[in-house]
Amino acid sequence: EGVGLLDITAFSRYEIAGPQAEAWLDRLLACALPNPGRAKLAAMLGENGKLKGDLTVFNWGDGSWWIMGSYYLRQWHMRWFEQHMSDGVTVRDISDAVVGFSLAGPNARMLLERLTHQDVSHEAFGFLACKTLDVGLVRAKVGRLSVIGELGYEIHCQANEHAGLRRALLAAGSDLGVTEYGFGAVNSLRLEKSFGIWSREFTQDYTPDETGMDRWIAFDKGDFIGREAARKEPKASSRRTLVTLEIDAVDADASGYEPVWYRGKLAGFVTSGGYGHTVGKSLAMALVEREVADIDTQLTTHIVGVERGARVIASSPYDPLGKAMRA
Repeated sequence: EGVGLLDITAFSRYEIAGPQAEAWLDRLLACALPNPGRAKLAAMLGENGKLKGDLTVFNWGDGSWWIMGSYYLRQWHMRWFEQHMSDGVTVRDISDAVVGFSLAGPNARMLLERLTHQDVSHEAFGFLACKTLDVGLVRAKVGRLSVIGELGYEIHCQANEHAGLRRALLAAGSDLGVTEYGFGAVNSLRLEKSFGIWSREFTQDYTPDETGMDRWIAFDKGDFIGREAARKEPKASSRRTLVTLEIDAVDADASGYEPVWYRGKLAGFVTSGGYGHTVGKSLAMALVEREVADIDTQLTTHIVGVERGARVIASSPYDPLGKAMRA
């Protein structure tokens, strides 16, 4: 009902620059690149057409670009970038130098307006926009997006400005219900939106089609790494697909890698699970056989050794049209 403050230091940030930066990114990433002042979710594929990264790409409009991903995958991603490096491009891992916070919730815009003289209205700073803003005493790079499906902003600053920015945000939002939260809450909230994460819903063993990441792939944009291999795997050939489940849980929720059964036959496995506090339901995401993926299909799973009912439900049980994050 108010606004949440999340420390997003635990995301990696890579700065891409140089005269060939855009061309290099266009080959590296499977999505159509965002226009200046815009951000976009970006799948990165291996040569085999399977997933190599679940990333966000930012076009800051000044010739520089960012890629954001998971902090713990920094060395893996940097090796991949270096293996596919070309002339006229520089890639810097700035993850330790640049940190930040996510503001999310109905009052997020109101809080940000109190700390900047720039226009952050929906009309001036819409969903998936990105630009440089003065936030309190900090010159920050800000993206209009959220990992939990609410109206949100990601505010990035230098590491030595982090503590001061936190104090400013908490003070400005003291009467707006500002609350600090962590990644346990993020897990609950992202399950309510059916938002997958790397190492759970997305890994390099899975294809874009299995995981729904194919909707972010621009096959018509020209060549990119993994394009031909991904094109050769039509939807009909993928045995599995990612679904959202409502679990008949009692005193424990699914957590991940529990088997999923259909009429006594193994049909897949849970990728992640938890309790959705907003919708009041035990939820899970699972990779299951396509034959049992229809909405309302009754499945079962084992939670702490006890078999529990698991019903396939429509994606994003909270705000399925995404109105909140686009407000």
